[in-house]
Amino acid sequence: MQSSPEINHINSISQLMRLLELPAPSHPLIALVDYHDVNIETFPKGQKISLDFYKVSFKSAFTGQIKYGQGYYDFEEGGLAFLKPRQLVFPPEDSASYEGIALYFHPDFIRNYPLGKTISQYGFFAYNVAEALFLSASEKEIIAGLFISIANELKHHIDHFSQDVLVSQLELLLNYSNRFYNRQFITRKAVNSDIVTTLDRLLAAYFDEGNSLKNGLPSVKYISTELKLSQRYLSDMLRSFTGLNTQQYIQHTVIEKAKEKLSSTNLSVSEIAYQLGFEHSQSFSKLFKTRTNISPLAFRQSFN
Repeated sequence: MQSSPEINHINSISQLMRLLELPAPSHPLIALVDYHDVNIETFPKGQKISLDFYKVSFKSAFTGQIKYGQGYYDFEEGGLAFLKPRQLVFPPEDSASYEGIALYFHPDFIRNYPLGKTISQYGFFAYNVAEALFLSASEKEIIAGLFISIANELKHHIDHFSQDVLVSQLELLLNYSNRFYNRQFITRKAVNSDIVTTLDRLLAAYFDEGNSLKNGLPSVKYISTELKLSQRYLSDMLRSFTGLNTQQYIQHTVIEKAKEKLSSTNLSVSEIAYQLGFEHSQSFSKLFKTRTNISPLAFRQSFN
């Protein structure tokens, strides 16, 4: 794929190293870059960048802003941020200054390993970078140690065991990141509670204002866009906070609205289904029974 004037599409890690005026990587499918060695003026201001490979940024200290899509990465203590292939990123702002390391690895590097099949389960690669992982001092120490191990392995002569070792180290890095994200969800309860409160208001307004009649059931994409969060981050946060992902939370709200109408109005089941955004009343009845173990009619009769 050719780069457009607006998007600089980088196909390989070797190509990226050349653009950054850095030595060729010791392995063509994986590389570490020290931010101290990178000139932030390499890419024109405002130009978007698209990589054909994964990136894990470990910033030990950071000031300024980096724009990703419509959001910004902006926290002084640094931390971890993740990019999946083809996720657009902007170069740093002129005022940005940071220390740390970037790890790049191509999907082909892990393709023949179990990690190649399971990497999609690491949801943070689908997060916005504004939803980056904040690290405590002890967590930073662990992550720094892992990056040092990867760096040492890459400095040695590449042999038949190098890829096995590096993939194992990658998997360990991602598993620790999973653990630390879970900790972040738990320790940021106040922030998450505010998000859930806003979500409840958003869903209530959606049904009360009749949007379900015009647009059908609210989608995960609609909800995440309104909350200015990535779909995966919102689902992971909700699951940690409520035990339900976004789709399940929407369905829970729909069922509660249905119970309210079944118990307090004379609307038929079909009319209620239509008001809630279902095209077919059978779909509504099936969801209701799945979630409550009772049919809508039986639920209504229990109030009579």
